[in-house]
Amino acid sequence: MGNEPTRLGWPTFGAEAPALPEVVDRSTFQARLDELRIREKAHTREGVAIAAARRRLPMVEVDGATELIGPDGPVTLLDAFEGRPQLVTYYFMWYPGRPAAQQCEGCTWNNAQISELSYLHSRGITYAVFCQGPFDESYRYREFMGWRMPWYSAQGSLDTLLAGKQVGMMHIVCYVREGDRVFETYWTSRRGVEVLDYSYALMDLTVWGRQEPQEDSLPGWPQQWGIGVGATEHVTRYDGRPIPHWSRLGAGRSDDLTVES
Repeated sequence: MGNEPTRLGWPTFGAEAPALPEVVDRSTFQARLDELRIREKAHTREGVAIAAARRRLPMVEVDGATELIGPDGPVTLLDAFEGRPQLVTYYFMWYPGRPAAQQCEGCTWNNAQISELSYLHSRGITYAVFCQGPFDESYRYREFMGWRMPWYSAQGSLDTLLAGKQVGMMHIVCYVREGDRVFETYWTSRRGVEVLDYSYALMDLTVWGRQEPQEDSLPGWPQQWGIGVGATEHVTRYDGRPIPHWSRLGAGRSDDLTVES
């Protein structure tokens, strides 16, 4: 969505421009980059080794008949696989009865970056959101955002599906099935769900990074996100709303989540 209001333009800094790195010649630049590349390659290799260890974890059986609510009513956890052997689920935090602007900015941030699912499907993987709130109002949020991933309410089955985890917290949970039997193979929470994100990954390649105060940056680097924007603001909110809301409102979409009587 490219029609964000001007209020989302990059902030100005008055008379003082933000700091920049030192300027060097090409050979010096390449030498420093080559040094960093050694660390980057080690990081990549460690990530590959961790993924290999993840694939070797044991698994725990989950009742495939556990109920979810979808667009056509009750379905089962097994149904959510859509016939594929694997399922990756995002357990979306939800605040029942609250307007769209007060829903989880972190879950919005992550799922706003999920669009093309064909690559997952080619590996026999279904991606779906399991909202931790009621179906009707949360599905309206999905429509407001313009998302097209499968969406279910898991509200009535959270004690089963999130056994050993914190209900009400964001989670990614992975499953595999063998016939009609379903097994949980991996789960993560909090910053672990950033695996869905590419915006932070791209920001981390830039000179000013995420521009957040917890980052280890040089003096004079802009770090305006997360501070000075109000006590209820967040690094993925702007002017009282999750950042992607503004383009949807600008396009004329309604963010009314009210359940019709």
